[in-house]
Amino acid sequence: MSAKASELANPAPLGLMGFGMTTILLNLHNAGLFPMNSMILGMGVFYGGIAQVVAGIMEFRKGNTFGTLAFTSYGSFWLSLVFLILLPTENAAFAPDNAAMAAYLFIWGLFTLIMFFGTLKANRALQFVFLSLAILFFLLTTARFFPPLLPIAGVEGIICGFSAFYLSLAEVLNEAHKTTVLPIGPVRSQ
Repeated sequence: MSAKASELANPAPLGLMGFGMTTILLNLHNAGLFPMNSMILGMGVFYGGIAQVVAGIMEFRKGNTFGTLAFTSYGSFWLSLVFLILLPTENAAFAPDNAAMAAYLFIWGLFTLIMFFGTLKANRALQFVFLSLAILFFLLTTARFFPPLLPIAGVEGIICGFSAFYLSLAEVLNEAHKTTVLPIGPVRSQ
């Protein structure tokens, strides 16, 4: 990594917070606490989507392949999810059926499970974010065919979102104070 790249700010807290807050809000809906609305969709586009893509581009600049792939992919996930929700309001013929949405959620779950293996040499908090997200995607896939599972997926999604929220804040506070304010767990040695 070049000297200039090491002087750049850490973009991970931005991406993690964009993911975390948006995931919490969507899963409050999945848990049955309020209907789908423009608050969730707006967060999905701007903070879950665009902010994560920006974080991914910043990770690219820092030479972090994992961060680039993770943040640009999940930012694109949020943008595509909002598109899938809104497009049918203009033309119902474009609405994905349960099987199509299950396939969409399953492939994101598979991607996330594989990305989880990329975290095994990272801190425990990041491992938890990816493992809980993989579980969330598989629960949401199953809930497409067994709807009573959706509130359980919602609760698990809230936990997943808060884990990313926590990791984001831990990275910011630990860096700002140059000590461990919020623990994130050990990093496995090479």
